[in-house]
Amino acid sequence: MKCQQCEKPATFHITELTGSEPQEHHLCEVCAKQYLMQSEGAAAPVESSPANVLAKQLKIGQAADELSKLDQRACPVCGITFYEFRSQGRLGCPHDYVFFERELTPLIMNIHGENKHVGKRPVGSSEGTDAQTDLIRLRREMKEAVDREDYEQASKLRDEIRRVETEGKKT
Repeated sequence: MKCQQCEKPATFHITELTGSEPQEHHLCEVCAKQYLMQSEGAAAPVESSPANVLAKQLKIGQAADELSKLDQRACPVCGITFYEFRSQGRLGCPHDYVFFERELTPLIMNIHGENKHVGKRPVGSSEGTDAQTDLIRLRREMKEAVDREDYEQASKLRDEIRRVETEGKKT
């Protein structure tokens, strides 16, 4: 897709929901900066303006070579690159959520306001999923604590994991 203003490849796709019809803008990095600068001058408060939030989210000041390195990262399972995801808006496989987690988390938080499911569960789902989710989270936190050499926190998390595991065996 090409930039609507200068015909360069569009890397920013902005959908504005003002009025009755959504307006889509497909812009290159340079034109996106100009567009977002113009949007900041609008009557809306600067902090809550969608353009300002988007500018922070997408880190427009990010160096071009850093962005190109990010675009070349590819999922080892399905092979989709981050550039392909940005241009298509779709991931290639479930492993992409883990592989591109650092890049996807702010986008998901911006869209949904949360990065985990907090709604109803299907009737057939097992009751132990909360404990399983807690164990997964605790093990990940313990690994992170060990990686940063915070052994005191890691031992607390280990004890918490053991407690959750023994509670799971009792039921």
